[in-house]
Amino acid sequence: MSSAGRLTIDLDALRENWRRLASQAAPAECGAVVKANAYGTGIEVAAPALFQAGCRTFFVAHVGEGARARAALGPSPRIFVLNGFEAGAEVPDYARADLTPVIGSAEELARWEADKPFALHVDTGMNRLGFRLAGLDSARSARPALLMSHFVSAEAAADPINARQIAAFEQARALFPGVSASLANSSGIFLAQRPHYDLVRPGYALYGGNPTPGRENPMRAVVTLEIAIQQTRWIEAGESCGYNGRWTAKRRTRLATLLVGYADGLPYSAGSSDAAPGPEVRIAGRLCPLVGRLSMDLAIADVTDLSEAEVRPGTRAEFFGPNVPLDLFAAKSGTIGYTVLTGLGRRYARLVRDQGATAA
Repeated sequence: MSSAGRLTIDLDALRENWRRLASQAAPAECGAVVKANAYGTGIEVAAPALFQAGCRTFFVAHVGEGARARAALGPSPRIFVLNGFEAGAEVPDYARADLTPVIGSAEELARWEADKPFALHVDTGMNRLGFRLAGLDSARSARPALLMSHFVSAEAAADPINARQIAAFEQARALFPGVSASLANSSGIFLAQRPHYDLVRPGYALYGGNPTPGRENPMRAVVTLEIAIQQTRWIEAGESCGYNGRWTAKRRTRLATLLVGYADGLPYSAGSSDAAPGPEVRIAGRLCPLVGRLSMDLAIADVTDLSEAEVRPGTRAEFFGPNVPLDLFAAKSGTIGYTVLTGLGRRYARLVRDQGATAA
């Protein structure tokens, strides 16, 4: 059955992105974060492709995601659960899928079985999870498989908190000599200080997000969203479109109604109003603004500058992908690319592009 919404996952681009990041971080090992259903691309699709590229260490958020990743990857890779030894969970929940929790409190550590591997999370400034530096004494007798922390603002390379966090992490490392260490997320890989340590943990960049905002994106687009046009119509200057009439035509305007809306995971704020421009989509090689308020199942684009032959029912618009950067679409929609990717709905036809799976 055909679908008006087509979501293409490019596994060749995904593998190339991992290899690019692995090269940038070498000689450190490059892992992969596949939480949130591999940033909306599908754990069962993305994780094996990353393994084929050479990745041997994976990170998920929840134990349930870890079980899915293990089923997709088989027995050999390491899989860490970033949210730790979850409240209400038991050791067998992790043991069944050979998952390693990233433990971030004395209470979690006390519940965990001493002979089972774990990672130790040190809070160097995020104030979410993890041992505070002052509280690490309670864990010094433990022997974690990995010591890790997480950057607060690595995408802002000039933010002084990056240097403060690196210094705090160095203090923590001194308490656990010989233990492998991991600090860098996607953007952290590109910091001038090269805080790569033994293992880096890219997530967003793997899936095409820009880890270096303000500079050219070094990553290839992995996810492309294309939506079919259902209908076109002409309206006169002064007429509005969409709920609450937030956008008014300044000239005789041709509108194209597209079969997608916020029920499909797109931001409710995607669309222009009279007060502010919104994102653009690509139709027949030209960028066309979305106008009016996004509906539950429909969006509207201004296609006045395209010919009648170029825009007809069934013509597809690229919302983001190789020709419309994900981060730009998200920013003009008043959100971030992470939100767009992880919110991708289930009504799209998902197509997997996989020209070749050459192991690194």
